[in-house]
Amino acid sequence: MTIKSNHIFHIVDIRPWPLLGAARLLTIILGLVQWFHTSRIKLLLIALRIILIIVLQWWRDVMRESRYQGLHTSTVANGLRIGIILFIISEVMFFFSFFWAFFHSRLAPIIELGLLWPPIGIIPFNPIQIPLLNTIILLSSGVTVTWAHHSIIAKNFTETSQALLITITLGIYFTSLQALEYWEASFRLSDSIYGTRFFIATGFHGLHVIVGTSFLIVCLYRHLVAHFSSSHHFGFEAAAWYWHFVDIVWLFLYISIYWWGY
Repeated sequence: MTIKSNHIFHIVDIRPWPLLGAARLLTIILGLVQWFHTSRIKLLLIALRIILIIVLQWWRDVMRESRYQGLHTSTVANGLRIGIILFIISEVMFFFSFFWAFFHSRLAPIIELGLLWPPIGIIPFNPIQIPLLNTIILLSSGVTVTWAHHSIIAKNFTETSQALLITITLGIYFTSLQALEYWEASFRLSDSIYGTRFFIATGFHGLHVIVGTSFLIVCLYRHLVAHFSSSHHFGFEAAAWYWHFVDIVWLFLYISIYWWGY
């Protein structure tokens, strides 16, 4: 039995995904702690698999509400836009703390660092090698995701598919190169303030690239099954905004940590 409401807003039904997701995120943190201290990764892998299942179920429900139940009216969509904007602002503050910590150490290295930056014994990455290539890759992906957005608006199904596929490929390529960079690094997370600042800032950015790539993969699937139209495609818009945010953060990381910190 469907109960008609007398307002234009969407009151979300009671679902277990927020509570289960929060519990699994706690398990991920515990898994990371166990991995760092004992080198056992089993708990972390189990938690990641479960959180992936939860996310897929959650997204499935949101897609049903939007596509099949018609609950995402223009007013609801505007509320979602405000929500994603506030989320991105919170992410800006998150990375701002990392840059603040880096600038504090870079501009005034303490005596324990030998009054030098990078500290003695640290061999930083050459900014014109893999970091520059990754910069070109992410900037190119920003162009292709914009191409996909304009293609959706222009009702060009083929170009939208091509642009999204290229963007996803560039995101995976970026992640692969960053993993290679970590593998070849001459320093580790525990090697002075430099190692800590470098791996935390670039590592969290890499995590955001993985999340953004996952968003775009879902968008490609939804596009292929005709969930988007030229006037109703906020799911893709949110993913595109997030991807542009990831691009901008990487530019700051490249300029400050790779180039200026070299």
